[in-house]
Amino acid sequence: MTAPPLKRRPATDNGPDPATPGPAHSGRSAPKVVARQGVPSALRPDPHTGDGPTPLAWLHITAPGRRTVPSATSVCACGWDRSAIGERRVLALIADHDTHRQVCPLRTTKTEGRAAA
Repeated sequence: MTAPPLKRRPATDNGPDPATPGPAHSGRSAPKVVARQGVPSALRPDPHTGDGPTPLAWLHITAPGRRTVPSATSVCACGWDRSAIGERRVLALIADHDTHRQVCPLRTTKTEGRAAA
C-alpha cells in the first residue's frame, strides 16, 4: 500500500516574487506602509525594566461640580476593589484607601525585602 502523493502548489514563474517589495509609488494614491497584523507591543517600552516605584493602588475621585453627587473608586493590584457614592461614603473610602496602603500585602512584602537587604 503506497501513500498518496503530497499536494503541492503549482510552480508559477509569471509574476514578481512576493517577498520582494514593489516599486515605490509617489503622489496621493501611494499606498500607506502599515502592518495590519503587526505587534503593537513591540514598539512600546518594556514596563518591567524600570528601577523606579511601581504603582500598586489607585484612588479615583469624581466630584464634577455643585449640586452633584461625588463618587470614588479604590483599586489595588492585590485585589482590593471598592467604590463609594455620596460625600460621606467617599470620605470614608479615602480613609479606607489610606489604611489599605499601609497594610497591603504587596507593599509590606516589598518594604520588608528592601529592609532585609
